[in-house]
Amino acid sequence: MARTPTVTRDQVPEKYREAFDHEVAISSNAMENGPGSVMINSPEMRKRANHLVFYFREESELPQNIQEMVMIMTARAKDCQYIWFAHAARARQEGIPDAFVDALRDKKPLPKLHGAEQIVVDYATELFHTNRVSAATFKAALDHFGPQLLTELTTMMGYYSMLALNVNAFEVDVPEGGEAPLVV
Repeated sequence: MARTPTVTRDQVPEKYREAFDHEVAISSNAMENGPGSVMINSPEMRKRANHLVFYFREESELPQNIQEMVMIMTARAKDCQYIWFAHAARARQEGIPDAFVDALRDKKPLPKLHGAEQIVVDYATELFHTNRVSAATFKAALDHFGPQLLTELTTMMGYYSMLALNVNAFEVDVPEGGEAPLVV
């Protein structure tokens, strides 16, 4: 169980109940697990954050394998077991090699990938480790993805970092089963 009890509708200030009702209506497990179970404490904020995740899921032209790569790279950078649990198997299903996923999980040297996947690895690794990106790494990412998709990729790293911080700070339980946990 998370560090705070699950919020109920009657605990939400009246002016935020519409947002609370909206979030519960669009997500049957809105209050049961994951980052949403924490973010529902601020229903309007969660509603606004969900606009971004729905954009990534439904409108972004970032390929799904790249999105999953971003998610597991963020999970690793933030030592977030919940996001790892939610996305490591999906990354494998989207073609991210098992050897890469296992090495990332275990904090071992990462095998080289090809094309866009390696560009994302280089970009995310630099940005998460130094909070900056070198000119060469940025140019490679910009040349491959273009300004729009590179902006979306970077924003996705930030979005999943936000989720990871909520899950980690509130100690949201990771469901049983699934992928082996991150080595911390």
